[in-house]
Amino acid sequence: MKVRRVEPGDRNYPAIPAGRLPIAAAPIFYAMGDLSILHHPLLGLICSIQCPGSIIIKTFDFIRKLRDEKVIMIGGFHSPMERDCLDLLLRGTQPVILCPARSLYNLRMGKEARKAVAEGRLLVLSLFGDDVRRTTASQSILRNDMVSALAEAILVPHATQNGKTWMTVLKALGYGQKIVTFEDDANANLIASGARGCRDDLPSELLLGLTGATAPPFSSLCHRERS
Repeated sequence: MKVRRVEPGDRNYPAIPAGRLPIAAAPIFYAMGDLSILHHPLLGLICSIQCPGSIIIKTFDFIRKLRDEKVIMIGGFHSPMERDCLDLLLRGTQPVILCPARSLYNLRMGKEARKAVAEGRLLVLSLFGDDVRRTTASQSILRNDMVSALAEAILVPHATQNGKTWMTVLKALGYGQKIVTFEDDANANLIASGARGCRDDLPSELLLGLTGATAPPFSSLCHRERS
């Protein structure tokens, strides 16, 4: 599959608000797939690798509902749970953006992912050139920052305190990004830090600005403190 360089000034270069990426100059992106997907409202997905079982179940149900509402999601889809989320999303008809924390050179993708790229439903997007062929912790953090920078809002099922996902969440909250998580005892610190706790059976709040759906007021679904 052909990899394309997307440089500043390219008509497909994504709009990134100032201060969202910890890079001095505007980055070069590397892409496989339909770049026009970048110009739709996106919902980011980032999550710690270690995730409580109760949250995993909620996440899978939530992802199915977002898929059925045609929400376009962007994420690294690296952890086992995230890979399962990607599999669920690829069963839909809506586009998806996959962001590896390494170059696209010899990137391994499953049959369904390769098919989705060929059909124009999956865009694979990276900040890393051909010389970066292994994933490191620092690259994962930068990739998460990229997902956050490109998204209208971020779904964070769980973030281990002081971990890589936690660092991205705190930075995103600092520049006013909307962070949504599940109401769960395991997410008490995340919600106390500023993420909004939502009932897992009502994803409608996330649809505001992401689809043409009519959704109830934000305050009726999410709040900063558990009642």
